[in-house]
Amino acid sequence: MAYLIDRRVQGKNKSAINRERFLRRYKGQVKDAVTRAIKGRSITDVENGEKVSIPVKDIGEPNFGHAHGGVWETVSPGNKEYLKGDRINRPRGGGGSGRGQAGNSEQITEDDFIFELSREEFLNYFFEDLELPNMVKTQLASTTEFKNLRAGYKLSGTPSNIHVLRSLRGALGRRIAVGGRSRRRLQEAEQELLALLEKHTPEDAPQVISLRRELHHLRTRLLAIPFLDPIDLRYSNRIKVPKPSSQAVMFCIMDVSGSMDEAKKDTAKRFFILLYLFLKRAYDRIDVVFIRHHTQAAEVDEDEFFNSRESGGTVVSSALHLLIKIMHERYASSDWNAYVAQASDGDNWDNDSVTCRDLLSSAVMQAVQYFAYVEITDGEPQNLWQEYAQIAEQYSHFAMQKIESPADIYPVFRELFKKQPK
Repeated sequence: MAYLIDRRVQGKNKSAINRERFLRRYKGQVKDAVTRAIKGRSITDVENGEKVSIPVKDIGEPNFGHAHGGVWETVSPGNKEYLKGDRINRPRGGGGSGRGQAGNSEQITEDDFIFELSREEFLNYFFEDLELPNMVKTQLASTTEFKNLRAGYKLSGTPSNIHVLRSLRGALGRRIAVGGRSRRRLQEAEQELLALLEKHTPEDAPQVISLRRELHHLRTRLLAIPFLDPIDLRYSNRIKVPKPSSQAVMFCIMDVSGSMDEAKKDTAKRFFILLYLFLKRAYDRIDVVFIRHHTQAAEVDEDEFFNSRESGGTVVSSALHLLIKIMHERYASSDWNAYVAQASDGDNWDNDSVTCRDLLSSAVMQAVQYFAYVEITDGEPQNLWQEYAQIAEQYSHFAMQKIESPADIYPVFRELFKKQPK
């Protein structure tokens, strides 16, 4: 019977198969650690690896010990005061000799076991509860593509990269340079021999014999010059150059009113992360703009975008007004491809929803590549959904879907960004 042993190493000479076994065994703990890491991580930094920690008590495994059993005797070294049959008092527990201060907590704490997840492992755990197919996982985790450009020739390389024409040209020049002197002398010697033979010089004459020997030597010398020498070989040199790509801007708009709880914000963040990874495949440079709104809209950083708490009503048009202003001031050039992702629970003032529809139709849709709206709610669609439905009928690059749970994020994302028929 044959046994296959996987001896691949992965970082600091660690076994790859042991690492995979560890991740499978403690999948629940690693997944919880990844979830905690996502909440404190930037959208633009989500595709990197992560150091996760697992409590030591969670990775402890049961083990079997062999008890002595029965009656047994031991001999302790250095015993001078006890004999067989003596009873020994149980030692009293005493304090340690340490000088540190005692803690106030009664709970016993232990250090965490910390290890680092790779980029692919982190993305796999992040997308696991989104029912992401393996093929799409690989596509989202793919690296930047390069294209090969010719950059002259080099003296070494693989046989498939040999440049035949350039190699033969070099070989011809070498043969001309190396055999030029001998070739000229060969022509002169042939003319001298012809002149002697025209004068009816005998074949056994010393001059004729000498010229024939020299001609034989020159022809042999010219034939000894190799047709193609290794020094003549030239290989095509190619260098990798990043593919030129245009730049994009991603606008993240989210309702932060009192009706948007932490669970809805976490669902919105996952949707924004998925959109960022999707755009990262096509663009090298992506600017991310965060706009939060309740009754008023403001451009904020990512930390405030996801973590600040607000209360009160909702006026979605304030965010669209700010979106139009930012696009005209900073991203008005045709070099920018603008993508907008809006997340809300759909709650909005009745009159304001009509204003939102007019702003999208008159100013926003003409300036963006794509507009995706997700309504995070498990109830009936709100008035904002009804107004946006009219925009979806007019513009093919406007899409809207409803999300009820985190598991719906990726199916909704595929529906929003599926390939449109030409």
